[in-house]
Amino acid sequence: MGFTGLRAEPLKTMDQPVVENYANPTTCLFHVLFKFLALVFYILSALFFDSFVIIFVVTVLLAALDFWVVKNVSGRILVGLRWWNEINDLGESVWKFECLDQESLARMNKKDSWLFWWTLYFAAVAWLVLGIFSLIRFQADYLLVVGVCLTLSVANIVGFTKCRKDAKKQLQAFASQTIASRFSSTIQSAFSVV
Repeated sequence: MGFTGLRAEPLKTMDQPVVENYANPTTCLFHVLFKFLALVFYILSALFFDSFVIIFVVTVLLAALDFWVVKNVSGRILVGLRWWNEINDLGESVWKFECLDQESLARMNKKDSWLFWWTLYFAAVAWLVLGIFSLIRFQADYLLVVGVCLTLSVANIVGFTKCRKDAKKQLQAFASQTIASRFSSTIQSAFSVV
């Protein structure tokens, strides 16, 4: 004989902190997945393959997939930022940035943001360490693989860091403009009463 209609739910007390879950678990998974696969394949590939070409192609392909996912998908969803670089008519490199409005940025999930930034930096540090090992072991060909992967990681770090700084600058400009317009309207209304 069973109980129907009753659910056993844990009691919540005021002392228990609210644990925030990932708002976008699928995006978080793919944000980490390609980084992990590229690093693991590079590290373990020497055990299974004798061909440097296979190791190079698969590792760089996984790193390129990671670069694309971070730049075009997870950056937008997890931290609300997007960047790209264009060459203008004068042949100069121009950075372009997009960010969500301030209200939407304030609602971004903290765990998603934390995962985004830490894995972005962790992957670059891991490639740097692997590059140092390749340099110590005098493996110039493997240093080439690490160099390509490290370049892709650092490009995302630079792009998103510049984008975050630009977003903060836009927020400060918006706040200054709002304060100035409110101050101006307050003064106008004060003199119109008199």
